[in-house]
Amino acid sequence: MSAAFRDLLVAELPNLRAFAASLSGSMQLADDLVQDTAVKAWSNQDKFQPGTSIRAWLFTILRNTYFSLYRKRGREVQDVDGAYSGRIAVIGGQESHLDLADFRKALASLPDEQREALVMIGASGLSYEEAAEISGVPVGTVKSRVNRARAKLAALLAIESPDDFGPSKDAAGVALGAHVRSD
Repeated sequence: MSAAFRDLLVAELPNLRAFAASLSGSMQLADDLVQDTAVKAWSNQDKFQPGTSIRAWLFTILRNTYFSLYRKRGREVQDVDGAYSGRIAVIGGQESHLDLADFRKALASLPDEQREALVMIGASGLSYEEAAEISGVPVGTVKSRVNRARAKLAALLAIESPDDFGPSKDAAGVALGAHVRSD
């Protein structure tokens, strides 16, 4: 099973990295989380049940790793509102960078459950059922969290409708890397 498992694991690395980045807010921490997840998955590949969703299994490992790390780092300074990162000088660029910064700030302001649900559905392409399984909540709860997250983002970003989110329309699509589904 090692070669087949390796191929499945490697194919999911970009999705894991995107999910880790959205959870942690740091690409460096995201890379560490993905590495830890890959090591744990490889060490426990005998526990993976072929025929089930490896993405959901890996996302669960990553999510649990993140929350374990988060609890351990409880005394570290968090820059959720971007106060520290906002002081960093940035050389002029395109306006889309400002839109992306606004989106990231708005995304970071969402409650953890809503942000996590939105990223799992919108950026990672998981089904509502897979996201519900990973989060350990009913499917309806995931749908509700995604809906509330999209509405809150639309309000924060002064977008007329959450349906306007999309890869070519605003920073939300760029940051999530995919169209935020409304189904």
